[in-house]
Amino acid sequence: MKFVKVLMAIAMTFMLAAPASAADIDLAKESTINKILKSGELRVGFDASYAPFEITDKNGRYIGFDIDLAKELAKAMGVKFVPVNTDFDGIIPSLLSNKFDVIISGMTLTQQRNLQIGFSDPYFLMGQGVMVSNKLQGKIARYKELNDPKYVVVSRLGTTGEEAVKKYLPKATYKSFEKEVDCGMEVISGRADAFVFDIPALENIASVQGKGKVFVLNDPFTFEPMAIGYKQGDPDFANFLNNFIFQFKNDGRYQRLYDKWFRSDAWKSQLKK
Repeated sequence: MKFVKVLMAIAMTFMLAAPASAADIDLAKESTINKILKSGELRVGFDASYAPFEITDKNGRYIGFDIDLAKELAKAMGVKFVPVNTDFDGIIPSLLSNKFDVIISGMTLTQQRNLQIGFSDPYFLMGQGVMVSNKLQGKIARYKELNDPKYVVVSRLGTTGEEAVKKYLPKATYKSFEKEVDCGMEVISGRADAFVFDIPALENIASVQGKGKVFVLNDPFTFEPMAIGYKQGDPDFANFLNNFIFQFKNDGRYQRLYDKWFRSDAWKSQLKK
């Protein structure tokens, strides 16, 4: 009798497991991985106005740290890299409407964004800094000192820079712009006092357009991990992306790209003068 009960229990286990296995198989078939492999293309969404992560060179080609990262991801999948340049403020809706497969655009992983899309493990750690007009040299040494209505502080619309201004500098007079280059020119021209944004971008603007006109407070006052964005509900793709990033960050490729884009300015010769 006990033997019969054991057999019945085993049979019941298999009956319950079968639908779950079928569901798992169906989920795997719907994974973005299979769609990418079937099409032979990895479509990557980004906004090519964020040096040195994604920019356009003098020949109209897309270059940058993120572009090289995306090419490595496509290579790992054995497919063609297809760039899709998209305005940053509409990049999440574009992913959700299947305009591309992933977002690799210097996007900070925030809890608010994570409610809309999935994120891989971080591939880059970032923080907010401040680019300040030279007219405030000797007056402003910390970001907190800008928290005053007499100071005009700018940042890019829809970014964590904008969030940082509203959170940490609520008393400052705030203005937003759609592109970081416009924010930078506001400070360089003297129409604004400071620009809050990601430190590498600030240092690039300061060294190119703002040389001798601005200075950068490059001690980050926020913690912002950058990650690859993808549509939610895809555990197989999430697993693949996380394993790719782990390999990328530990086999020497990350360091080579970091040295290329952040410890050298040779890439600037590829830009329009």
